[in-house]
Order: sequence, then structure tokens, then C-alpha cells
Amino acid sequence: MISFEVNDMTCGHCVSTLTKALKAVDAGARVHIDLASHRIQIEPAQADADELADAIREAGYTPAPVAGVMAAMPASSTGTCCCR
Repeated sequence: MISFEVNDMTCGHCVSTLTKALKAVDAGARVHIDLASHRIQIEPAQADADELADAIREAGYTPAPVAGVMAAMPASSTGTCCCR
């Protein structure tokens, strides 16, 4: 999974534009966009992270790589369970 934060993505039109741009580079990719958190997660079929970032830039947006999918999850205080 490749993740980007795109803070200049602000509306449904942005989501549509970015989805089309990413699919143009990798038609088989699964694209998940969370507008509220400004996050894009892509499960590529053939494109690499640089190609996907370039597609986002060419669509007029500013992608910032997100280090790992787990980065958005809060850490557990016990280290063994999500329950506190």
C-alpha cells in the first residue's frame, strides 16, 4: 500500500480528479481517498510510488509520502492490545 497526504485536496471534485489521474497511470490500482484526513491510499497493480506521486503533481496537487499505513494508528499504552 502506498499512502500520500494531499493537503490541497479540499472537495469532491478534487477526489474525482485525483482518482482519474491515478487510474490513468495504473488502471488496475485500487484507490482509497479519505477527504477528511486528506489521505490517499493506493494498492498499485503496476505503478511505483514515484509514478503515482508524479500523477498527483501533474493533476495540480502536492503529495507528501506517508510512512507506512500504521502511522495513522494510535500507539497502545500497554504495547499488546488496543484497549486502555
